[in-house]
Amino acid sequence: MLSLNTSKPLSSLQHQHQHQHQHTFPLNLRTTKLHHHHSFKPISATIIPSSSSPASSNPQLYQPFRPPPTPLPSRFLSLDQDGRLEVLRDRLGIWYEYAPLIPSLVQQGFSPSTIEEATGISCIEQNRLIVAAQVRDSLLHSNLDDDTLSFFDNNGAEILYEIRLLSVDQRSATARFIVERSFDGREVQELARAIKDYPRRRGDDGWDCFDYVVPGDCLAFMYFRHSGEHRNPSEQRTSALKRALEVAVTDKAKQRVLDELEAKVGGVNKVDEVAIGIKVPVVRMQFGEVAEATSVVVLPVCKEEEGVKGVVDAPMKCTPTGEFGIVTAERGWNKWVVLPSWNPLAGLKQGGIAVAFRDARVLPWKVNKWQKEESILVVADRGKKDVVADDGFYLVSIPKQGDESEFKVERGLKLKELGVKECLGTVTLVVRPPKDDVDDQLSDEDWN
Repeated sequence: MLSLNTSKPLSSLQHQHQHQHQHTFPLNLRTTKLHHHHSFKPISATIIPSSSSPASSNPQLYQPFRPPPTPLPSRFLSLDQDGRLEVLRDRLGIWYEYAPLIPSLVQQGFSPSTIEEATGISCIEQNRLIVAAQVRDSLLHSNLDDDTLSFFDNNGAEILYEIRLLSVDQRSATARFIVERSFDGREVQELARAIKDYPRRRGDDGWDCFDYVVPGDCLAFMYFRHSGEHRNPSEQRTSALKRALEVAVTDKAKQRVLDELEAKVGGVNKVDEVAIGIKVPVVRMQFGEVAEATSVVVLPVCKEEEGVKGVVDAPMKCTPTGEFGIVTAERGWNKWVVLPSWNPLAGLKQGGIAVAFRDARVLPWKVNKWQKEESILVVADRGKKDVVADDGFYLVSIPKQGDESEFKVERGLKLKELGVKECLGTVTLVVRPPKDDVDDQLSDEDWN
């Protein structure tokens, strides 16, 4: 930066400036007016650097992303762009052979929408073809037998796309099961979902009787679990159990389903005979579980701080009406929850309520770490207010010192010792909130 100070008159500077074209100085002129004549202050001029700096002459560092080259079958290597578009447009070959042409065209600057216009293959189908071809490559490298692999030659993209989220080992076993059962795309989607969901169901009724490494057992467990969403006996429950028996593979899984089918003997449900001594089930909701449920239950909700008043004021009866099953309550309420119609909830005809507690320390058993960190929903049947079973759990408000009371869940034996014979409702289920299960995520190599 150059700075000049001078006391020369302005006219002299302007004259000099006209003869020195190689130097252009912006002038900052200050004048002071005194008694009708001017005196000039020193002038400061600064050279402003040119907008073109040495850095701007460097080549552009950022380059648009280009996907890595995708191996092509030898028969397509010599084709130009028009030839590759023609192969895609006319589907010349087997789907997994021409699928790599799509990323090769993208690498050359084509967009998915441009490819769609030129070939008629939609953007969604392009993605399905690319992913399915990658899944097939993983099966090929896993030494899957040729007969099983050839099953996917015709219209196999839709099927293989559905098992994309399974690990490499799971894909091979699943592919064999698909071929054995001749599953279509919808059935494969259901199978893949059952396999991914199985580890998250640890602790559910019958979970340990099914084998995770056997795809058929995972699917059977899903049907087995769905059967619990229907009343017993019911046609829907029996149908779900029969489907579970059809796809179950291991003897242990088949026997567990058979035991459930034969549980009703002589018009009396064996499970109901001992239900009074069974602990209240604690289940964790899964993301999207309500959307996948074949039937649901709508319950009014009251918060822990509302106490007895919230339980009493909540509607007792909610009835689906009309062709669309619109739920109508006997009176207005502003908090509701929708839950899958699990077996403990299937018998709730009226009087059901879900109480939202801040944490699980209100439950009368040992406090674990999760109980201090998670909120819970306690579902109770207000139609059953008698304290009957010692091992049962009941929603109560126990008086304390003064006018205070403790709103909580208590065992029947404890209530009998306190002389309490009636409660606000019998607890049927405890629900934990959905949570991402990081233990079930795939490792990087499983995505290949």
